[in-house]
Amino acid sequence: MECLERIRQTPGRVGFYYRPLGGEPVMFQADEPLIAASVIKLPVMAEAFRRIQTGELDPAEEIEIRPEDKMPSCGALTYMHDGLRATVMDLITLMIILSDNTATNLLIDRLGMARVNQTMEEMGIPGVCLRRKLFDAEKSRQGVENTVTARGIGLLLERIAQGELLGGASDRKMMEILGSQRLNGKLPFFLHSMNVPVAHKTGEDDGITHDVGVIRAKRPFVVCLLSNGVDVPRFERLIQDAALELCAINNR
Repeated sequence: MECLERIRQTPGRVGFYYRPLGGEPVMFQADEPLIAASVIKLPVMAEAFRRIQTGELDPAEEIEIRPEDKMPSCGALTYMHDGLRATVMDLITLMIILSDNTATNLLIDRLGMARVNQTMEEMGIPGVCLRRKLFDAEKSRQGVENTVTARGIGLLLERIAQGELLGGASDRKMMEILGSQRLNGKLPFFLHSMNVPVAHKTGEDDGITHDVGVIRAKRPFVVCLLSNGVDVPRFERLIQDAALELCAINNR
């Protein structure tokens, strides 16, 4: 694969995981812990759905959006009126499709950081560590960061896509939400015009750009491209090209 050679030559820290569903994986530095940015929102979603499935969390529960809850973009809730009440399912959806940071922090408060990490460990998802809420300036100054690995997120996506994480309606709903993603400049960049469905989650920060998802080619596959300390526009072009190349391989 041409994209794999380009990934190997990328300056900075990168992680790559690719696997056709039911096939063998191809990996590069897939167990390297990398700053997660908004990819950490996937484990938060998984824990929320686990809690909904067990009856510990009501998806219709309403949570008030207070001025002190509002975080900088991405998202929509920051721009809504104070006192708006959103349901848990609204928050999950906004957290994924618009990468809403206010929604994410409200869900972390509701679920608990330790429980998200415990659930990932119990599910056998390696390399996920939620250490702080988003835009926690003090912890960021102290070097406290959320981390993930390409292999861990790849396994999480595989199990959701195959209905093996929580099963049934829960996994289907998570795939539906991921498939409604509005931030589509990376993995789906070339694929949308080809009518190839992509269910995915992005992440960005200074020197950081990620995209991880399930691409519904003729042979569906999972691909995770994570990066820290890279030339962001260059790596984002690599993400676009890799998705196109891998889609061509899996459409044969």
